Parts: sequence; structure tokens; C-alpha cells
Amino acid sequence: MPESPLHSSHERLGARFTDFGGWNMPVQYSSVLDEHNAVRTAVGVFDVSHLGRFTYEGYGATEAIRNELCGDAGSIEPGRAQYTMALNQYGRVVDDIIVLRLDDDRWWILPNGVNYDRIIDRFDAAGAADITLERRREDTAFLAIQGPQAPALVESLFGTKIGRFRVAELDTSYGPLVVAGTGYTGERGVEVTVSADHAEALFEDVLSAGAVACGLGARDTLRLEKGYPLWGQDLDEDTSPLEAGLSWVVDWDHEFVGRKALLAQQERGLSKRMVAFTAEGRQIARHGYPMRAGSSVGTVAS
Repeated sequence: MPESPLHSSHERLGARFTDFGGWNMPVQYSSVLDEHNAVRTAVGVFDVSHLGRFTYEGYGATEAIRNELCGDAGSIEPGRAQYTMALNQYGRVVDDIIVLRLDDDRWWILPNGVNYDRIIDRFDAAGAADITLERRREDTAFLAIQGPQAPALVESLFGTKIGRFRVAELDTSYGPLVVAGTGYTGERGVEVTVSADHAEALFEDVLSAGAVACGLGARDTLRLEKGYPLWGQDLDEDTSPLEAGLSWVVDWDHEFVGRKALLAQQERGLSKRMVAFTAEGRQIARHGYPMRAGSSVGTVAS
């Protein structure tokens, strides 16, 4: 099973490991609750190196991305990030994705880890001869620094501020970094791509600057508390963005895979819809549990 470039650091910190998308990754260090609260009140750092990442650049790259994803990547300027989705021909979600625009036709594309290969295959097939695709999960680590104190920590380490959904390429003592003002916790912060050779030094300095090492268990509770969807549970190839309550992700003013099917669904109306709920007491409503609300019935997604 693949491991992060930071695996030995996690072992030294006493992490417990589990399978995340086929990778052996830390689920917690102390307790999920303590790590959750550290991110909500201060700052935490997550190793999310299991997530996908590849570069896509060359003449026609932006147009290819526009055709493949339901958000209009051409509408964002260089130095910006966008949350978007790859759909199938039926308008269902193949993956939800972050794209980072570094220059006019120079991009980083960040799919979910479990969908890494299939999204790469999709973009490889869609690209013209002048477009170069390079896998980057294989030679980098990916860190998320999150929490209300994250901006100050990031500025102290990198000497610059990174705004929400802004992107910067930085030359640092850790080598070249790609830093994006994105995350999956609902807090301020960044996600950083660093070469595998410099990953441990960066991780140790983030911890020394005051961040708490957090496992992916806390990342899941944080995203759930904020109502962020998880591909494979809330999003899948049987669910459209409209059904997931994420119609804002769709930019209708360009052609993309699944657009015709989405328009037809919008016209005829939805037969199902994702909704949020709160539970009374401490009993946990787990994935797959049946639910009823008046005459409506469904199952718990997350």
C-alpha cells in the first residue's frame, strides 16, 4: 500500500494509520476530537498526500479543461483556484475537483485520490498535441494548514499572505512550492504542494511554528460539520450537482460533458435531493441508515 513521504514523521508522532483511497495514511494522533478542536480554535496541519495532483499545460489546455468540467475554468484569472466537477454524459458526478490556474494555459488539477488515474486518463484523452500532462502525486507531498491562526503561521514561514482561493508559486528554502488558499475544513488556511525531498523539513517547521498534527479522521468531522460533500458518499455517478444541492458549481454558459443531461433534468425537475439534518442527542446517524421526514424517505449519505 502506498505511503506518504512523511510516513516516518507520522510514526514518530505516534499516529494511528488506516486505508484512505488505497493509501496508508494517519487517521489520528491524540484524539479526533482534540484535533478537530485545534483546527477550529487555533491551527492544525494535515498530510493529504493521498489526494491526486497533476499539471496540465500548453496551448489549448484551458479550453480542454472548460470542455471537461462543469465550472467555467476560463472565467478565472491566473493566480486563482476554482471548485468544480467532472460529470459523465448523464450529468452525474465522476469527481469533484479543485483547479489552480497559474498562467493562461498552465494549470494544476487536483482530483480525489481514488479517482486520480481515471481523471488523468480523461484529461489525457481530451488534450491536444500541444498539451503536456505530468503526474505530480508521485514526487510531491501535499499539506493542508488550516485554522483561524493559519494565515499568521503561513506568513511567518513563507513571507506572504495567500487569500481565499488565491494561488501562488513561491521559491523558498523548501524548494518551489505551489500554495493555494483552499481547504476542506471550513477554516482559513492553505494547501501546499512541496517536493518529496523537502516535505519533512516543511512539516517539522509547521509543527514548530505551533500547528497541531491532525489526522484524516478530524478532517472528515470538520468537513461534515461544515456540510462539505464527500465523493463516494454524498457525490457519486448516480447523483448530479443539482440533486446534491450544488447547482452553483455549474456554469451553464459553456459546453461541457453532461450539460445536455443536466439541462433536461433541470427542466423536468428533481426526483431526489440532498438535504442537511441535525441529530438530537449523541446517537450517530451513519452512512446508509434509512431516514424518514414526513412523507419523504431516504438514506444517510454522511
